[in-house]
Amino acid sequence: MAALGSSNWKRVYSASQGLRRSELCQGWRGQGILPSRGQCLIVCVRFLTVFVCWGPHMIVGRIVRIFLLLLLVGVVAGGYAAYRTIWGTPFSLRMLADRQAIYYLLDEPELLTNLGLVDGTWLDYHSGKLSDYGVAERDREYAVLARNLGELKAFPREQLGVQDQITYDILAFQYATQLATRDFPWVSSGSLYPISPMWGGQIGVVTFLLQSHTIKNPATARTYVERMEQVAGRLNKVTAESQRQFQMGVILPVTLLDKSLAIIRDTMAPKPAEHPLVKKLDEHMAKYADSDMGAGEKAALRSRAVAAVETGIYPAYTAMIAALEAMRPQAEQQSDGIDRLPNGAAFYQQALERQTTTKMTAEEIHALGLKEVARITADMEAILTAQGLTQGTVGERTKALGEDPAQLFPDTDEGRAQIIAEYTRLIREIEKLMPDYFAKIPTAPVEVRRVPQASEKGSAGAYYNAPALDGSRPGVFYANLRDVKETPKWGMKTLTYHEAVPGHHFQIALTQQLTDLPFIRRQTLFAAYAEGWALYTELLAKEIGMYEGDPLGDLGRLQAEIFRAARLVVDTGLHAKGWRREQAIDYMAGVTGMARTDVETEIERYMANPGQACAYKVGQLKILELRERAKAALGNKFTLKAFHSVVLEQGAMPLTVLEGQVDAWIARTK
Repeated sequence: MAALGSSNWKRVYSASQGLRRSELCQGWRGQGILPSRGQCLIVCVRFLTVFVCWGPHMIVGRIVRIFLLLLLVGVVAGGYAAYRTIWGTPFSLRMLADRQAIYYLLDEPELLTNLGLVDGTWLDYHSGKLSDYGVAERDREYAVLARNLGELKAFPREQLGVQDQITYDILAFQYATQLATRDFPWVSSGSLYPISPMWGGQIGVVTFLLQSHTIKNPATARTYVERMEQVAGRLNKVTAESQRQFQMGVILPVTLLDKSLAIIRDTMAPKPAEHPLVKKLDEHMAKYADSDMGAGEKAALRSRAVAAVETGIYPAYTAMIAALEAMRPQAEQQSDGIDRLPNGAAFYQQALERQTTTKMTAEEIHALGLKEVARITADMEAILTAQGLTQGTVGERTKALGEDPAQLFPDTDEGRAQIIAEYTRLIREIEKLMPDYFAKIPTAPVEVRRVPQASEKGSAGAYYNAPALDGSRPGVFYANLRDVKETPKWGMKTLTYHEAVPGHHFQIALTQQLTDLPFIRRQTLFAAYAEGWALYTELLAKEIGMYEGDPLGDLGRLQAEIFRAARLVVDTGLHAKGWRREQAIDYMAGVTGMARTDVETEIERYMANPGQACAYKVGQLKILELRERAKAALGNKFTLKAFHSVVLEQGAMPLTVLEGQVDAWIARTK
């Protein structure tokens, strides 16, 4: 935005003679010369210059004029800097990245709560709100992305420093890949399908309140109830968005529809006063003394919470069920892959590029998966044979081992508690070794918790939630304990290393500590990087001796790896080769030996989120490729600790950017 030119300044000065301030402003507007934002500041500053400098017309002492001139310099400098920082082109790319992150956070109340920065403080304006949902929200997000990308391109990349170039490349990739979905008008503001078993809006908002909204004082208890009262409105918008997609020919596959219906009905099963949302409130209010929250207010809040469930959430779910049941006849006629949707093949290729951060095609990924499955199968065969297990296919023998009662915990509450305790023990065991392999260690703790029972049916076998930045919530490794047969003892080490240490918790919590990076880089995740790292650490654990003397534990590692390799095959099979759900389940269960219930949930996950499952193996193989490249180039100068610093201490990034960073490190170290 250009400043006023000298000719405009003359018009302003001549027009100002003999006018009061209000008249002056009206006169400027009448002449069409009143500027906006930064230009307003410049005009005001110039008017102050008139006051200070035209001494013959004003009785101002020399000392006062000097003081005012110094004040003017400060106003000009501060005002100009504020204008550039808030509205204009910032002085640095770091300032732009931070500004874009702040603006984004201000529009995302749930994300602010997840970060745990200001909830329950005097700065808290958001923790009683939920973000919007639907086409209007989607289009608003597109507008923000387009604006952000335009602001980014105002900085010539070749003129930036090394760190700013990394930031530029990360943001350019992120904004451009998200904007690419504008080509598909049926896309929703949430996940691919507004309603689905794992990521659907019908359960996501409830899970958010149960897991992420931390009730740490009476203020956050009040905002928790305020959010509960908004859940019904969100659910109604999710239903409306699903109906919009239906009218455009985007229909949920029947297995996903039926599983979603089951999850909704399970969520509605408790009486309103006994719903987990209400019970969470009860548990926290019981801790408050009457001086902090009186009995009357506690009763009133509880009454509002029960009413939110009974008269809001449950009726919204009932309407959602009716809408889904009306869609079911057409859902039964749908195939399971994304290629059935309008321009679905192009959407899938975009999804692969976004998730893997590469240009690999579905054919290339499918072939890579088959190759990796064959390699890992041979390694599993060697271990099984050494254990005297020779009858049947590798998958059949692995499945039988997984069903061995000696490898299972009791199917009781006590047995499930033992699973949590064992995961915790494994974390503490490997944490002791981390200083030998990493220069920086995350300070945030990690805990193991059970996936909330209300969402177990549609959830993954395990997942990780990052710690809050204010320390109010640790990193959490959530274990799905719906069926103890899905947690054989010989597979627990690998899952621990993947989800917690040195996998997701280690990488994500460490990134949060990198305060020298722009905030947006400390919060951005790329699936290929994050999941590739977690899968890489499964092998790293073997290399540092965690499976020594434990061949069955190593078999568990290989089963987890073949599971990720099989994902490449089934994801591309479903979405690019016309595979049906049953074919994908049969293939994955056959080569991995996993429990069929676990495989069914996994396949339905890939149906709902195309391409994401391909990120793990593609990311792991790239990190291993870069490690071998560095070893070959550096020889005795190579250390694992230094390599891990290069990979982790710049935050998450696309694999192409990571490759550039490793190559630069090699060049510096030679």
